[in-house]
Parts: sequence; structure tokens; C-alpha cells
Amino acid sequence: MVKKDKIELLGIGISELEEFVTSLGEARFRGRQIHKWIYQKDEDSFYAMSDLPKELRAKLDEVAIISFPKVLKQRVSKDGTRKYLLEFPDKKRVETVLIPQRNDNEKDIRYSLCLSTQVGCPVGCAFCATGLNGFQRNLTAGEIVGEFLSSRRELKKKVKLKHEQPISNVVYMGMGEPMFNYDEVIKSIYILNDHKGINIGQRSITISTSGDVKGIEKLALENLQVTLAVSLHACDNELRDKLVPINRKYPLESLFKAVEFYIAQTNRRVTFEYVMLDDVNISRKDADNMIKLVKPLLANVNLIPYNEVEGLPYQKPAKDKILQFYNWLVEGGLNVTIREEKGADIEAACGQLQAKR
Repeated sequence: MVKKDKIELLGIGISELEEFVTSLGEARFRGRQIHKWIYQKDEDSFYAMSDLPKELRAKLDEVAIISFPKVLKQRVSKDGTRKYLLEFPDKKRVETVLIPQRNDNEKDIRYSLCLSTQVGCPVGCAFCATGLNGFQRNLTAGEIVGEFLSSRRELKKKVKLKHEQPISNVVYMGMGEPMFNYDEVIKSIYILNDHKGINIGQRSITISTSGDVKGIEKLALENLQVTLAVSLHACDNELRDKLVPINRKYPLESLFKAVEFYIAQTNRRVTFEYVMLDDVNISRKDADNMIKLVKPLLANVNLIPYNEVEGLPYQKPAKDKILQFYNWLVEGGLNVTIREEKGADIEAACGQLQAKR
């Protein structure tokens, strides 16, 4: 007789966990207890769930599993950024990044967590390390949430923290294009947001896209309070075709039409991310093109000085060039920030994730 596969509980909500335990002949409240252990206490071993009867713990271990990704490697930057190499049961790997938000008081630091949504990435932006190894598969909602839980558990092991919940923000900006894994990403957001579990506020969640128009239009109708970030990187179609290949399918005209629709539906400010590449996309003409496109919208611009990747031909601009481009945009009436570089010394900065050993 072939043994049945165990049921995966990671990614399952309270009501489903209640139904699961009742199917085992147990009281419904046991499902709530398991939910708390997984999503509040970062626990993946039934035997550690001390308020469950021993018999139930043994029964659960026979029929179910909680598959947190393994932390294979951790690197810590001089600025406090932490990068984790995570491995799923099928040996596929992704990276997550924890970025400290305050350094004035070591015990009072909160973190933003950069989550991956795919193993590899199919978009293939010209300057990004993630696409160099191609695309392998999508992550499930449970695996995405597992990234959060494994990262938080590892952080609590390594750092003495003041807060029980040290992660205050989540950004879907890691490996992969979130909109290409839309349904699982949305499902993971609801799990992260659940006030009985992880309890990350929707306004503290950002989804970043390279410009998938269909995904932006769908997100506009979700009635979520998340932030949309669009990776722009060029403001004319010829250059953007080279830097961000999805532009060949969804050129700037259709992308900005979708962004306008999103703003009209949600009344939420959009962020445009712009990686600054020396002698590529930071001329006065590039600035003028951006002002023309972005100024009519409810939007911010986040400038990202390029984080160099071995084997790729792009360079980070000098500080005076970065400031010149910034000043042109500000003078043109845009709301602009320059992203502070975090984690570049451990290849944890924007565009550097590659899931290497």
C-alpha cells in the first residue's frame, strides 16, 4: 500500500486549518492553535506545539507537514542588511533581504523584507543579475509566506530585538516578476495581512512590477491598499526595449495608460523606480522625457544608483551625475528621492539577487 503524501499546512488560513483538524476528529479550536504556532511563533515542528496533546502532535506529524524553507546561508552587510539564501524541499533556491530601517538604537530597529516570487526571473532586464540563470518556476503563496517566516525566525535567533514583530514592511521586489505569479502573490498578501496571524498592514506592502499591464489592471480592481511600484528605467521605447524587454509587449503608451487606470481606481500614489546607469539613461533628454510622462500623475520617482553586477557592462554613475539628474527632475516638478544604498557589499542590493551559494 502506497503511503499518502502529507498535507502541506503552510499557506492555509484559520478556517481551512479548523476544517482540517475536525476531519481528524479534533475540536475546531485546535486549528486556531496551529495557526498561531505557524504564523505568530514561526514554528514548523508539531512536536514543539506545547499546548497540543501529545497524541495529536504525533497524528499531525504522520499526516501533515509545515515546509518552511531552509536558511542555507546568511550574509550580513556593514550597514546591517541581511541576505538569506533559502532552499525549498525540491532544492530550488531564492534569496530574501532584510533591510534595517533605523540604526539609532540597535534594539529598536525595524526591518523591511524583500520577498521573491519566482525562482529566477523570465523578464531578463539587461542590467539585473536575477535573470542571468533564467526562469525555473513560480513560488506558491505558502512558499512566499515561508520566506517571511524563515527570515523572521532567523533574525530573532541572531539579533536581540525590542519588538516581537521586527518586520514592519514587505516589498515584493526580490527575485521574479510578481505579476507573472499574480494569484499566488495576492493570496500571500492576504495571509501576511491577516490580523490573527502575521498582521502586516496592507499599506506596508509594496508590489513591484517591470511593467506587466494586465497585472496592473487586475491589481487596480482588487480593493487592496498596497503600494504599486513600477520599474521604469527608461522613458523612451527604443531604450526601454533594450533595458526592460517586457516593453516590447507593453510599450510606454500602454504602460502609462494602465498606471492612470490604477490611480483612478485606487486613488493611491504610484512609485516609479529608475535604475541610474552611467552614460545610458541619465541625460538631460532622459530627464525631460520622464518629466513629460510622470508629472501629470499622482506619483513618486525613486532613483536607484546602479548596483554593479559582475559580467554585465553597466556602471554606477558618479555622485555629481546622480545629483544633476535628480536636480533636473526636481526642477521639472517631480517628487523624487534617491534610494540609500543598502547591502551592496554582500550583493543584496537592487538587481543583485542571484541565489548563489
